[in-house]
Amino acid sequence: MVHGCSQESAYGPLGLGGPSLWLLCTAAAAAAALFWETTFPDSNGESNGKQKKQKARVLFMRVLIFYRPDTLLLVGAFIFLSLAVLCEMFIPFYTGKVIDILGTRYKWNDFLTAIILMGLYSLGSSFSAGCRGGLFMCAINSFTCRMKVKLFGALVKQEIGFFETIKTGDITSRLSTDTTLMGRAVALNVNVLLRTLIKTVGMLSLMMSLSWKLTLLMLMETPITGLLQSVHDNYYQRLSKEVQDSMARANEAAGETVAGIRTVRSFKTEQRETGRYNNRLMDTHNLKTRRDTVRAVYLLLRRLTALVMQVVMLYYGRLFIQRGQMSTGNLVSFILYQSDMADNIRTLIYIFGDMLNSVGAAGKVFEYLDREPQVSTKGTLQPETLTGHVHFNNLSFSYPTRQERKVLQGFSLELRPGQLTALVGPSGGGKSTCVSLLERFYQPQQGEILLDGLPLQSYQHHYLHRKDNIAYGLADCSLERVQEAARRANAHSFISQLEKGYDTDVGERGGQLSGGQKQRIAIARALIREPQVLILDEVTSALDTESEHMVQEALASCPSQTLLVIAHRLKTIERADQIILIDQGTVLEQGTHQELMDRKGSYYKLRERLFTEDDTPH
Repeated sequence: MVHGCSQESAYGPLGLGGPSLWLLCTAAAAAAALFWETTFPDSNGESNGKQKKQKARVLFMRVLIFYRPDTLLLVGAFIFLSLAVLCEMFIPFYTGKVIDILGTRYKWNDFLTAIILMGLYSLGSSFSAGCRGGLFMCAINSFTCRMKVKLFGALVKQEIGFFETIKTGDITSRLSTDTTLMGRAVALNVNVLLRTLIKTVGMLSLMMSLSWKLTLLMLMETPITGLLQSVHDNYYQRLSKEVQDSMARANEAAGETVAGIRTVRSFKTEQRETGRYNNRLMDTHNLKTRRDTVRAVYLLLRRLTALVMQVVMLYYGRLFIQRGQMSTGNLVSFILYQSDMADNIRTLIYIFGDMLNSVGAAGKVFEYLDREPQVSTKGTLQPETLTGHVHFNNLSFSYPTRQERKVLQGFSLELRPGQLTALVGPSGGGKSTCVSLLERFYQPQQGEILLDGLPLQSYQHHYLHRKDNIAYGLADCSLERVQEAARRANAHSFISQLEKGYDTDVGERGGQLSGGQKQRIAIARALIREPQVLILDEVTSALDTESEHMVQEALASCPSQTLLVIAHRLKTIERADQIILIDQGTVLEQGTHQELMDRKGSYYKLRERLFTEDDTPH
């Protein structure tokens, strides 16, 4: 009678095997899946979602191409991955066999065989998993290092204006964080994806062989798990991106303070900068708290769902054991598989979102890799001889960060070989801008610069900029040449007094040298190259009278060079062949020192004002 009652409850109209219940379960699962799709679509609509996935696939393939040098490592890792998964799948199966053997009058040989097989599978899984992890990490490290070098190489080729419009924190974030995420996009995520996929298919096959009814019941958990995972990923990924941006802002604040520590100390703003950094960190902390709260709620609901499903499995498993439809060992094996299966399904749902997130980081890196510098460096001209005739032809220019303000407008100027040309004028008049354009740091919006009658951009980049310290950039430079250049720049005496002479490490950015010492080394660096066109911006601003006189004599000893000098100290350029007075991006006056003084125009007034300021007691 008891048996009959249990049979009725299990297979009657409302039992597990009843058609009504299976129909109801199927409809519930379909409804949950439909609810998931319609309630949580792509945030930007279906069409944008498809475009996003298409773009992600393209980026993913590009990342794969960059993994080509690591093909052998990846193939070996995938082989060990498959072996590890296959071995791991049979461990729960033989665990159930051992329990069945122990629950009866077992034969020692059967028990020993099952134990040995369990041990071999466990050993094989552990060994293969270790080899797989090692090979994947080697591939990731190789890829990350290669991508960082490639990205850095692309960054240093960008024009100067690029670095003025992009924050340093963004660039360092691309170099450090995003290149590492790119490695995860293929190596770690594909590793997890394949391992989970193979394991899921294998376990489903084994679970169906143990009990197809419990397997179908277990699959009802999938829509619920997917729904929780979708909601979690939607919020978690958005908050994670906000955390990443907030951390970049905090790093940027710290970097700015450290780089300008002299200014911070001079104006006594240490407390203010500390407070600014603390505010950025608190923003990051609050975002992390919100993100972790979302994670905690998701884990709670996920764990609760898994426990409820496990109770359901045990309840119906007991009924099946009573009816002789499965053994106790099979139920234990099934429960072990079911625990792993729930994790596998969650992983499969999560991994696709994480791969899209990782590929998103790849998109940011490829954005820099694909960017063409606005100032082209593709010139090919490398003439054996260069006279150094420079012509600024009707230039108009504004900086990328201040495009509404014209720094130069209709500017024309000619620099002849063998002449020393000096640019003077008030600050912000356009003097240093002329130098920046001549050095190809920027591209004028209108007009062009001609060198020996040819556009400046047609010359080969390295040909124009042939420049460690004094011998910086020179492949073969003897100590004698370095010392001679240092003597001409009046730098030899103080260099000889350093602890290790010319081999002394002067610190980052020459931090152990005074301003005048650094300037004399910069002058020596320019003189040793004997360039046909030499540009000196405020060359003697930090020099004493004696050093300034020696530098002037050194410059005068280069009669064939085209010299362009910018100076605020007008006394240093009185011997120039031509003096150009620039104000608001246009040439106001032009001539020799005496010619300009005789005119008693703007140059005369500027010189008189400066001399009056110099004579005023302080």
